[in-house]
Amino acid sequence: MINEAAPQAGTDPGAAARTEAVSTAAGTTAAGTTAAGTAAALEQLFSGYHFPAGPRRILLAAAKAFAERGFHATTTRDIAAQAGLSPAALYVYFRSKEEVLHQIATSTLDFTIEVAATEAHGPGSPAERLARLVRVLTIWHTYNSQVAHVVLYQTGALSPAHLADITARQREVSRILREVIKDGVKSGDFDVPDAGAATLAILSLCLDVARWYRPGYRLTPQQVGDSNAAAALRIAGGAIPGTAP
Repeated sequence: MINEAAPQAGTDPGAAARTEAVSTAAGTTAAGTTAAGTAAALEQLFSGYHFPAGPRRILLAAAKAFAERGFHATTTRDIAAQAGLSPAALYVYFRSKEEVLHQIATSTLDFTIEVAATEAHGPGSPAERLARLVRVLTIWHTYNSQVAHVVLYQTGALSPAHLADITARQREVSRILREVIKDGVKSGDFDVPDAGAATLAILSLCLDVARWYRPGYRLTPQQVGDSNAAAALRIAGGAIPGTAP
């Protein structure tokens, strides 16, 4: 999905390029540097869509403001001031504050879909693919907690058409995860009576870190990812790869 306001920004279709932001963030292992990792990952998220400097500054500023104050409490002047631009600058690139919110959500979810699809369709058993998928999604949501928080809690302010668009993308993330679980049930790797319920439980593990994870937490994003991966396999009724049955 690209921004309909001029200038338009095209997306890079390469899934490998999409996962680079997660890989970059994953290289930051010290809890004390998580904030820097978050800023770098967020910048790379929007730069990956080749947004010109002006729109990218607005999106970064809006994501921070929406996460901290909420959509309704944030004005276009607030966004412009945080971006270091004039109050009218937002309307050069976007038709409204609501369109900015929609672009943040579409960019975030498109990235998430490509990351999830890359891990889900990679090599290995269903258990190995599920563990990788959950680990990467967890790390992604720790380093990009601002935009993730916006998608989880602020998109109710979107227009009906934009909200339907975002809901469809969220369902695609769920579908990708559910297919891995169903593959494991078919192969006998997983023992779960309801793949849909397991999908919701596992996805909640990945998403909820955006709500509570903060820089300086006693576990690094990678450690939280490992913990969630193990928990996901327990939910699916599968063995943790590399351990004895």
